[in-house]
Amino acid sequence: YICAVFSPFTLAIKYLRYWATASNGRGHGIHSPFVFDFVREVLNDRRQYYAYETVEALRAKLLLNRSTVAVEDFGAGSTTGAGKERTIASIAKNAAKPKKYAQVLFRMANRYQPKRILELGTSLGISTAYLALGNPHAMVLSFEGAKAIAEKALSNFSSLGIENITLVQGNFDNTLPKVLGAVDQIDMAFVDGNHRREPTIRYFQSLLPLMSPNSVIIFDDIHWSQEMELAWKEICDHPAVLLSVDLFFLGIVFINPAFKVKQHFTVRF
Repeated sequence: YICAVFSPFTLAIKYLRYWATASNGRGHGIHSPFVFDFVREVLNDRRQYYAYETVEALRAKLLLNRSTVAVEDFGAGSTTGAGKERTIASIAKNAAKPKKYAQVLFRMANRYQPKRILELGTSLGISTAYLALGNPHAMVLSFEGAKAIAEKALSNFSSLGIENITLVQGNFDNTLPKVLGAVDQIDMAFVDGNHRREPTIRYFQSLLPLMSPNSVIIFDDIHWSQEMELAWKEICDHPAVLLSVDLFFLGIVFINPAFKVKQHFTVRF
């Protein structure tokens, strides 16, 4: 079984529909003070932070790296975890979050100052580096299935001098329950691995009991396939999720009992 992703044409139509119907990206007409602040101070923060140049220099270097690594795919692209050779440049181009979205992860970590951040899907560590630099005092737990890619990510963190990341290598189904059993709280999570409905829901349900008040979970590629759209809807409908924001390529849920009334926003970004 391989998850059927939307064709580029279907995705383009969906994106145009999103752009036409979403709230404008300046915050006008958004009556939630929290979301208004999120749009103005996080999404629309145009400042050039110190981390941007550092991490984008690493990305540029990786995009030129033609060396190959063995990749075990435990996610939606495979059911076997079978290995195949890929260049570092190809992984950096196709698997790393684009600058726009990676930098919004930095700004969220910088704005909300989570003490413990969890990431499912390290890849080469671009988004991990942005999260870790967003709050250098945070403990970042990042999970990667493919051994050779995990080793490359560790090398990248070392080259940037980032010391607040713990990388957990192995299949999420085996590694995540053990790690979650050993921690008492997660303040921010970025779920970017195994883009299928059932695992995505399972990861969400595993994280939920550990989420603190004012915590946030970010889901990648929520419109990537019908399965991911179903997972996103199910997550938004969960009683614990009182505030959700759809940025098309990212879905963000805020876990905070103080919100009281369930609200969903689709915002242009």
